[in-house]
Amino acid sequence: MSPGGPRAETDLDEIWLFIASDNIAAADRVVDRIGNIFQMLAENPLAGRQRPELGMSIRSFPAGNYVLFYEAFPNGVEIVRVLHGARDITPEDLD
Repeated sequence: MSPGGPRAETDLDEIWLFIASDNIAAADRVVDRIGNIFQMLAENPLAGRQRPELGMSIRSFPAGNYVLFYEAFPNGVEIVRVLHGARDITPEDLD
């Protein structure tokens, strides 16, 4: 699932476990969909919108009920967090 950072990988594990407690196939689909978006962002790092209220280099991109927060670099991206879209995200959530 690279280019995810360690917290993003933990987020994905927690998302999968939460959904899998009801439906393993659905959990697999959600994580696969997020993985596809990881890849798209690696190829198109400026696809997400800038989020200066969360950090000068932070961008975000929706993935179903979740939002990927990432930083774009000349050679790709690093996914910082994968959080539920209903959450009120603060800069501290991305530290």
